[in-house]
Amino acid sequence: MHWVLHVDLDQFIAAVEVLRRPELAGLPVIVGGRGDPTERAVVSTASYEARAFGVGSGMPLRIAARKVPDAVILPVDAPAYLAASEEVMAELRAQPGAVVQVLGWDEAFVGVDTDDPEAFARGIQQSVLARTSLHCSVGIGDTLVRAKIATGFGKPRGVFRLTAENWDEVMGDRPVIELWGVGSKVSKRLLALGIRTVAELAAAPEDALTTEFGPRMGLWYQELGRGGASAEVDDTPWVPRGHSRETTYQTDLVDRAEIELAALALLDQVLTDVGEDGRPVVGLGLKVRYAPFTTKTFTRRVPSTTDREAVVAKAREMIARIDPERPVRLLGMRAEMAMPEDARDGHTPTRGGW
Repeated sequence: MHWVLHVDLDQFIAAVEVLRRPELAGLPVIVGGRGDPTERAVVSTASYEARAFGVGSGMPLRIAARKVPDAVILPVDAPAYLAASEEVMAELRAQPGAVVQVLGWDEAFVGVDTDDPEAFARGIQQSVLARTSLHCSVGIGDTLVRAKIATGFGKPRGVFRLTAENWDEVMGDRPVIELWGVGSKVSKRLLALGIRTVAELAAAPEDALTTEFGPRMGLWYQELGRGGASAEVDDTPWVPRGHSRETTYQTDLVDRAEIELAALALLDQVLTDVGEDGRPVVGLGLKVRYAPFTTKTFTRRVPSTTDREAVVAKAREMIARIDPERPVRLLGMRAEMAMPEDARDGHTPTRGGW
């Protein structure tokens, strides 16, 4: 029988750091920014010992340090995490009959035909541990959605199976925000329709969902409520939709000219990344975080072009929308690219072609 396994490395970045510094084992470890809580930066990850104090990814580093005064705070070392990730993914691909779809540094889907998915999952855990000294959890499902959600019930270092057989029992009464693909904004819109739980979403009238979210997304959210339909693990090489860069400034930017120069400098880096892919730009995004912590995002479509100056001209129009009366603590620029003609259905396989 065909199964989807979702492999998720436990506290990955923190675990890599502990491997390099064994004396940190059992201590609250926080990784973020340059490792200096007096600077503006956010937590990339935290060990389970730090999470017990309420520290989580995306939290400002200074607040994390306040929650755990004796925490070991380390700078982000992306090359080390990438190297460790590549070893893990190589080991997953070495499993007999496995099809591997990488989702990020620390997670991947594995498609396999087996009569004993639990045994296969345990084998993955043992082989990854033997090769990398890293622990992982494995979710087993009959769809991508169920496998992904199952992993959360298996953490840490465990295995959990979630299928059509036990979906309603396990997930039916849970809030919709626990579904993969449903965030806080969507869950609030669903609540406005009287839909609070996964079971209520699965049983919701199609016309109500399509009226609120459109014909495609409305039915897609209902499918999520039923556990998803796709079980295809796609090992097509990942194709990025775009490139982005962002910077948190240690001192707020207040001068209009300074803000524009900073945004254009980020765009210059982005367009260099885009140039390496050799695909035209079709969209732009600008992220602005005003002091103290209010974030605004601007997006716009761009006529498909490889003309750098044309893209910069469109970006200047977006940058002009930044409020000149508000200090800026973070800027981010993103460029969306046209997908290559051979990309499946015009999009990446990151979520199984949804």
